[in-house]
Amino acid sequence: MRKNFDITGMSCSACSARVENVVGRLDGVRSVAVSLLRNTMCVDYDEALVDSEKIIAAVTGAGYGAYPEGTGPIRNAGDEIKLMGRRLAASAALLVILMYFSMGHMWGLPMPTEALAVLGLIQLVLTAPILVINRKYFLNGFKALFKGAPNMDSLVALGATASVGYSLYAMIRIFMGEGHFIHDLYFEGAAMIVTLISLGKFLEARSKRHTGDAIEKLVGLTPKTARLLRNGEEVEVPIGQVEVGDVLIVKGGESVPVDGTVIDGSGSVDESAITGESIPVFKKEGDSLIGATIVSGGYFRLRAERVGPDTTLSQIIKLVEEAGSSKAPISKLADRVSGVFVPVVISIAIVTFIIWMLAGAGVGKALTFAIAVLVISCPCALGLATPTAIMVGTGKGAEKGILIKSAEALETLRAVKAVVLDKTGTVTAGRPAVTRVIMEAEDLPLAAAVEAMSGHPLSLAVAEYAKNNGIDCPAAENFRAIEGLGISADVQGKSVIAGNLGMMEKYGVDVSAYGAEAEAAANEGETPLYFACDGRAMGLIAVADPIKEDSAAAVAAMKELGLRVIMITGDNEKTARAIASRAGIDEVIAGVLPAGKESKIRDLQRECRVAMVGDGINDAPAMTRADVGLAIGGGTDVAIEAADVVLMRGSLVDAVDAFRLSRATIRNIRQNLFWAFFYNVIGIPVAAGALYSTLGIKLSPMLAAAAMSFSSVFVVTNALRLKKFK
Repeated sequence: MRKNFDITGMSCSACSARVENVVGRLDGVRSVAVSLLRNTMCVDYDEALVDSEKIIAAVTGAGYGAYPEGTGPIRNAGDEIKLMGRRLAASAALLVILMYFSMGHMWGLPMPTEALAVLGLIQLVLTAPILVINRKYFLNGFKALFKGAPNMDSLVALGATASVGYSLYAMIRIFMGEGHFIHDLYFEGAAMIVTLISLGKFLEARSKRHTGDAIEKLVGLTPKTARLLRNGEEVEVPIGQVEVGDVLIVKGGESVPVDGTVIDGSGSVDESAITGESIPVFKKEGDSLIGATIVSGGYFRLRAERVGPDTTLSQIIKLVEEAGSSKAPISKLADRVSGVFVPVVISIAIVTFIIWMLAGAGVGKALTFAIAVLVISCPCALGLATPTAIMVGTGKGAEKGILIKSAEALETLRAVKAVVLDKTGTVTAGRPAVTRVIMEAEDLPLAAAVEAMSGHPLSLAVAEYAKNNGIDCPAAENFRAIEGLGISADVQGKSVIAGNLGMMEKYGVDVSAYGAEAEAAANEGETPLYFACDGRAMGLIAVADPIKEDSAAAVAAMKELGLRVIMITGDNEKTARAIASRAGIDEVIAGVLPAGKESKIRDLQRECRVAMVGDGINDAPAMTRADVGLAIGGGTDVAIEAADVVLMRGSLVDAVDAFRLSRATIRNIRQNLFWAFFYNVIGIPVAAGALYSTLGIKLSPMLAAAAMSFSSVFVVTNALRLKKFK
């Protein structure tokens, strides 16, 4: 069973690593993924061994809160940001006054009193409410510390507490008449630390909110009401009351409420919100409509077929949320570091204090260096480096009709070196048409009759040709399809077969008389279909499936990206190469039965990472076998289910965009991880005073806190640059 939970109390990647660790150790838990960005946890577990109560208990025991998704005390993101803003404003106002009393004399400002003890008390009185306003750092930090799983809040709490504690000691010495201890008051340092951390958290929260803009936009597309046709009258009802089978009315300028089929009317529909296609699509009776698309002109009566969580929009939202919550393999290093990061930092701070004390620096200076180490360390940047970029990247893809199902697929796309394209419906339009007929008129009804029994695209082309030319099709019986070869049926007491050259050879039919015509058709990229009746060759009908308008451009773009492009098809070699030539594809694997596509993918994987693009049921095994499967959106449900990436528009150009988006996202993640590691590797030694003895560079706790805050903001802001991807 897979279940989602809301998690409270997490502040950094050390928290998410801790939650994953305690839940992952439970018997029966197969996998667990915690999203620091969204404060959620997805657990896949065996219900026979563990239940949600045990999972919640494990999280609670680790010092955090856990609730089944949607039931926890999770505030609205906007309300939470407003509350943070008010706390920040109050802290900043008090801090300004505090800075006047603690450092005003350094700037030559007049002091209301020269009594050192009174100045010290004023600073303490002003510091106390700032610490109370930001008490969550202390409550969460010490709670996590006592649980044996210190986090970012623990670092802040330890640093601020050390500052206040030593300042209180200095106050006592001042009251004892030792006035020089006025210089050892660090009340403003503690207040500045928590205020700057709050500023960073406030800016981070505002930025993080924008990472989910794509999901919010999708949710906002959901229609609130629908117009039902009941007893001949139009009735407006809430969208939740629409049921499968209901007849709905949609007019120009309105949103389509749910997924359904047009039973009357026609018009243009803007599907850009779902597929990314900017040009409206004309719809008529029998066509399908997607919920949340806009009727730009016309009138429809449609029968509801998918409602509620089953609609295309709901499925898209679910996919984007799951992808944003999933973890890419590249994040594993950060996860491992996060698990030990905070304890290591605390150890470094203690060692720093001891070394400076042994060096004779005095308690005040040694404490300053130790506190700087605590507050400059930023586990948040490590934890946010990957999920922010993943969420923005997958959201951006969804806006353009590219649905990426997982972070792993997004990362693997970047490593792909070879792309295998199915021919029919992927490179070509998937709507073949008859191009030449080499057959006597009296035999055409027999040929049309057997083809009318099949749903294969080539057969549909022949059936459509017969219909358009007024050819009557007699009834056919005992229909049989021979995979990869052709079809057969009994028509008017005669045994009729149709298919490729292999089909004729199987039944011992001599079709050599049509060899020249077949070769000419193949050279033009047409597929020759042979027909025979009771062992007698009747002739051939050539069918061509034109390549899509943008296929050649997409193939050229793939080559520019350094990808090896291969077309795979069950067609004969000549026909396949003619079509591949038009699309600019150099490598062709032809004459492959559906079951053989999967083995061809496996062969290619011995050389490099492989992506498979297809749209049919017969492509599903190959897409599953490939490192990444991409399904053309107009394809079958089976193909889409097997794929890692769904291209809603059904255009190969979108496959190119998927590769580019993957590269841009992984590049962004690497930039974030580099910054997070670089910042901590450089910042911690500098804060510890590594450059003080030689260059005189000393980092105050206040500057360290500011640097820590803006480190996380930098990572989130960098991820948001992906929103500009085109």
